[in-house]
Amino acid sequence: MSTQRVFVARLTGCAVFDPAGDRLGKVRDVVVVFRRDDPPRVIGLVVEIPGRRHVFVSIGRVTSIATGQVITTGLINVRRFQQRGGEVRVMVELIGRKVYLKDGSGHAIIEDVAIERNRLGQWSVGQLFLRRPRTNASPFAKGPTTFATWSEVREQQSPGEAQSAEQLVATYSELKPADLANTLLDLPEDRLLEVAEELPDDRLADALEEMPEGEQVQILERLGDERAADILDAMEPDDAADLLGQLPERRAEQLLGLMEPEEAEDVRALLEYGPDTAGGLMTPEPIVLPADATVAEALATIRRHELHPALAAAVFVTLPPYETPTGRLLGVVHFQRMLRYPPHERLGTIIDDTLDPVLSTASAAEVARLLASYNLVSVPVVDQAHRLVGAVSVDDVLDYLLPDDWRSHDGDDVPGTVRAGSAR
Repeated sequence: MSTQRVFVARLTGCAVFDPAGDRLGKVRDVVVVFRRDDPPRVIGLVVEIPGRRHVFVSIGRVTSIATGQVITTGLINVRRFQQRGGEVRVMVELIGRKVYLKDGSGHAIIEDVAIERNRLGQWSVGQLFLRRPRTNASPFAKGPTTFATWSEVREQQSPGEAQSAEQLVATYSELKPADLANTLLDLPEDRLLEVAEELPDDRLADALEEMPEGEQVQILERLGDERAADILDAMEPDDAADLLGQLPERRAEQLLGLMEPEEAEDVRALLEYGPDTAGGLMTPEPIVLPADATVAEALATIRRHELHPALAAAVFVTLPPYETPTGRLLGVVHFQRMLRYPPHERLGTIIDDTLDPVLSTASAAEVARLLASYNLVSVPVVDQAHRLVGAVSVDDVLDYLLPDDWRSHDGDDVPGTVRAGSAR
């Protein structure tokens, strides 16, 4: 990566270090301001620091951009980044825009933007990497690409025409759900909705599960009814129930009617419980196996990639039926215990029957004490007939115990940084 020309899509995700070599965070975007006769001027970077906060680092505090890393003076403002009037974020707002080439050869979509540094050390937008419309009717074909300078293109966006969010979504493909949620919440409201429309259902569902409930409701209500129901289908039942619990009863019932019957049934069952009870915290989809299942079968089941790690830590052995509410709970077999026995061993012979389940009506505080006392990552939940109805995992309890705004809490300052006045 040249120190004189850097493509922003390649810069995104690069580590940011102070002069001593301590890592401060990673680049998430580049901020520019438009000028009348010259290309947009770069004024700084949006950097994600520990705690998933996005902060602004003035370009004047960037001493070097080398291959895969950015070096700063080490003095940055750790207040959360807030976009100001006239500022434009390259990844969020420039990439994906339609532009017209002044030579009359048609339009193209901006797929990447190069920023360049002049002899005075000032950075501005240089080349644009553009993709023209495809000429092949094949759905897998892509249009040809070309380079152009800022002065060689112009915008002519029709009123109400939405900018493509496809390229921006591609840059989010490797983000973990919590990081994706944080990134989405930093977008301007209109852009957030455009990106939400482009995201696959499962990715948007994962991100919503990591957002505060107020933001979940706002995004869900701006989606069409059918899409909202699809998102709820893709969410974990307990998270979907929590979200629907924030909606007016009539609206919640409307969305439940549009969901897949099996998914809706699980969510309806959870809505019957109080939010501060074991039933309200649990997932109704733990791993349930019969007593004659083997260790090999159990290990193959928990190996499924879509399983949450806390739920994959143990399997629950019951009498038939084996879907919640199941037959009588016989006990639990922990993952670590399975590793001590040969693959052909029956689960019924290695059950841990010393762990008492909790009733679905038990308080969240009681569940938390049980998890902490016995160093557990999940606990079975049963009804009055001792039938397994679900399991509460440690992350469910943490979500309940932490304050409502824990996801957006700024936390402690980053080592090696100081609070300073605004750098802009």
